[in-house]
Amino acid sequence: MAQEESRMLPTELGVVKIADEVVSIIAGLAATEIEGVASMSGGIGGGIAEVLGRRQFSKGVKVEVGEEETKIEIFIIVNYGARIPDVAWDIQEAVKKAVETMTGLRVVHVNIHVQGVHFPKEEEEETEESVEAEVVEGEGVEIKEQ
Repeated sequence: MAQEESRMLPTELGVVKIADEVVSIIAGLAATEIEGVASMSGGIGGGIAEVLGRRQFSKGVKVEVGEEETKIEIFIIVNYGARIPDVAWDIQEAVKKAVETMTGLRVVHVNIHVQGVHFPKEEEEETEESVEAEVVEGEGVEIKEQ
């Protein structure tokens, strides 16, 4: 299956072209909606440290598009505590369904590459403890905000 810039669909009225970037965006969007996915990773070239913003759905996604089928590689960072096999399965199902429904391509493979684990920041833990109770002698309980 050769890498092409777009897929051409002949119709009665002409040709519809689907760019590889479109397949990447569809797959990336479907993957980021799965619970347990912290973010997309830049892939092999980008490394684990490159965590990408919400508008760059094609980042962390590599596609090979043929005439009637596609292979998809997805590079993710999972949330700590998420069960990785379940997250991977959910991504595979969501990506396959989204790409096949929207493009008409048959998805042959959706390979998931877990490149890191996102741990909760200490700041998030501190915000939960930002209100603390302090007993002041003879006055009862006083609430202090930090």
